[in-house]
Amino acid sequence: MGDGIAFFDIILFALLAGFLFFRLRNVLGKRTGHEERHTDPFSPAPERSSKSDNVIQLPDRERDQQGVTQDDAELSDLMRVKMADPSFDEIEFLKGARTAFEWIVEAFAKGDLDGLRPLLGEDLMGAFSGAVEAREQAGESQETTISSFRSALISEVKLTGSVARVTVEFITDQVKVTRGADGSVVDGDPDRIETVTDLWTFERDISSRDPNWHLVATRVPEE
Repeated sequence: MGDGIAFFDIILFALLAGFLFFRLRNVLGKRTGHEERHTDPFSPAPERSSKSDNVIQLPDRERDQQGVTQDDAELSDLMRVKMADPSFDEIEFLKGARTAFEWIVEAFAKGDLDGLRPLLGEDLMGAFSGAVEAREQAGESQETTISSFRSALISEVKLTGSVARVTVEFITDQVKVTRGADGSVVDGDPDRIETVTDLWTFERDISSRDPNWHLVATRVPEE
């Protein structure tokens, strides 16, 4: 009989301990190792973020019957060119423009019209040809050396229909000399480096399969 009472007491104490443990767990909570800890009791707890915080809602844009959005008219011509020709990349374009600048300057100085023809638009090719012929008739020769590139930056972009025009400002250090038939210096100084700023405009029909740009205009900045 005594053993039965002792056994009943053990069961009762076990149930009571379990109940107390359950109550303490509900009050204190259970640590999972992911709780936020604050070393400064006066600093507010960081705000909890949800996955939806990383989602940016874009405004709806109504399209007209031609498929052009109302915002498209406000886009820069550079963005319009990139939208019309996703392959256009201004960094790669500037690399190609710099190479073309070097080739054209060198070919013009040498009077290499065949080398210039694939790189120039028709009108500009005519102007370059005239200048080379006039120089040859005068018995003169030109020497141009690009000693360094200071910068090459896109200064203007225009899109007319499917024809894109991109103007690049080149700032270079050059040595330019024009010599007469006897080798004497007619213009320039072989010992002087001159900083030159040029504005060159390249053109391409972006609806064409031909990926090449052609130089169509050259000028210097207005003073």
